[in-house]
Amino acid sequence: MAVLASPSSRSVCWSHSSSPSSSSPPSMSSSIGVSDVRRGSKLRIVSGGLTLKGKNRTSREVLVSGTTREAWSGRDGQGKGKKKGGGGGGAAGAMMCSAEGMGRRLERGQVGRAAVAIPERTKVLVLLAVVMCLCNADRVVMSVAVVPLASRYGWSSSFLGIVQSSFLWGYLISSVAGGALADRYGGKRVMACGAAVWSLATFLTPWAANHSTAMLLAVRALFGLAEGVAFPSMSTLLFRWFPSSERASAVGISMAGFHLGNVISFLASPIILSSIGINGAFAFFAAIGFIWLAAWTLGITNDPRDSPRISQAELQLIRAGKMDSKMENSQLPPLRYLLSKLPAWSCILANVANNWGYFVLLSWMPVYFKTVYNVNLKQAAWFSAVPWGVMALSGYIAGASSDFMIKSGCRITSVRKLMQSIGFIGPAVSLLCLRYAQTPTAAAVLMTIALSLSSFSQAGYFLNIQDIAPKYAGFLHGITNSAGTLAAIISTIGTGYFVQWLGSFQAFLTLTAALYFGTTVFYNLHATAEQVFF
Repeated sequence: MAVLASPSSRSVCWSHSSSPSSSSPPSMSSSIGVSDVRRGSKLRIVSGGLTLKGKNRTSREVLVSGTTREAWSGRDGQGKGKKKGGGGGGAAGAMMCSAEGMGRRLERGQVGRAAVAIPERTKVLVLLAVVMCLCNADRVVMSVAVVPLASRYGWSSSFLGIVQSSFLWGYLISSVAGGALADRYGGKRVMACGAAVWSLATFLTPWAANHSTAMLLAVRALFGLAEGVAFPSMSTLLFRWFPSSERASAVGISMAGFHLGNVISFLASPIILSSIGINGAFAFFAAIGFIWLAAWTLGITNDPRDSPRISQAELQLIRAGKMDSKMENSQLPPLRYLLSKLPAWSCILANVANNWGYFVLLSWMPVYFKTVYNVNLKQAAWFSAVPWGVMALSGYIAGASSDFMIKSGCRITSVRKLMQSIGFIGPAVSLLCLRYAQTPTAAAVLMTIALSLSSFSQAGYFLNIQDIAPKYAGFLHGITNSAGTLAAIISTIGTGYFVQWLGSFQAFLTLTAALYFGTTVFYNLHATAEQVFF
């Protein structure tokens, strides 16, 4: 039997030998002990003796049999030791056998515990990724179901746009308030309340559509009101549960879950609709939300210091890894002060352009493929899902590229502008090329490129907000997000009116491309990564 002990580790060991030499590494009479090995030493326990390997070796052996005690230290084979007491003969052999069995049992138990030990912050991250996935999936199910709903109730294209944008009405209100609530009551509680309400609203959507259009719009607005707290709650929890060195990766995984929600819902919703009907599709996603809610309520805490299951080592890692501290301001800065600087406007307008294009594609992609290419609902959902899946991956590429450039010595301002330029020019060119797409496959490829490149904005204006206003980042983010949500409402409704008036999607996609180009110019002229608000 052999065991290797890592630095400062503790392991149960036994040894057997008759050599009493004190000038060599210890090889002792039979005993059971606990050894500490430090400074890179390797402890190897074999049936014939105890061997220590390493340049700087220091070992203590505390024996529980009471028959032998030894202390030894040495370097590069030079050692000294002393031995007290003794043991002998048959008793030693019997003790050796029992020690071996005990050592093996303890070794198996320790390895088993190490194999199943999952860091608490990993559990938090998995649950966050799942709820962000649900957050987007519950939005998309309406984008898919709106096609049969419009046929059933005779909705026009303009009214369809109003229905699609109605969840943004509530989202607009709760965007800023969600951050304040998460800071005061904790991200766990706010996220739980939000998920419960939006799951209930998802379940009630087909009933509301059957009742009246006013009731449908009210339920969808309630849905948006609840979903507006998701991102602030996510940010608060990731700040508390992850050290600075891991937070970017945690955000990336959470956002990957968000984007994958599009894929899952776009692919699953048509199958569920054709199998169990419209009511079944909404009930399915609502049920998953309530199942998640049970795991969330019992599984995590607002703060790692309140967790009864977290290890001391993990808690120290989380606390020690924080290079920054949470800044709480009793008084928010005047809105006029924040809006008086052009770098702030560069972030606001970038969010406007980003949300404008994002929600046009999110809300209208299935309708676009059905109207322009006359594909059925399942095919439209498949073509709509692929771009979002690629987008989940491209966000990682953007973040890794940005970090690599900054570590290589590039100016942060230059990196932010480059990432944002890719995030806007790429989608603009792709949308302009859509008029030349002759097949739904070609259109899906172009939309995939557009959405993939738009994810580079996460390494542009999204991070730039914290660069220019570290003390007021939450408040400024709420302002930019509210402006972006208002733009999303206008673009989602505007697409419906453009299609109804002009009979084509291309005119509105061209307008969206022009907005991308204009915002890119403004951002490159006025954006900076230097701190502006102190």
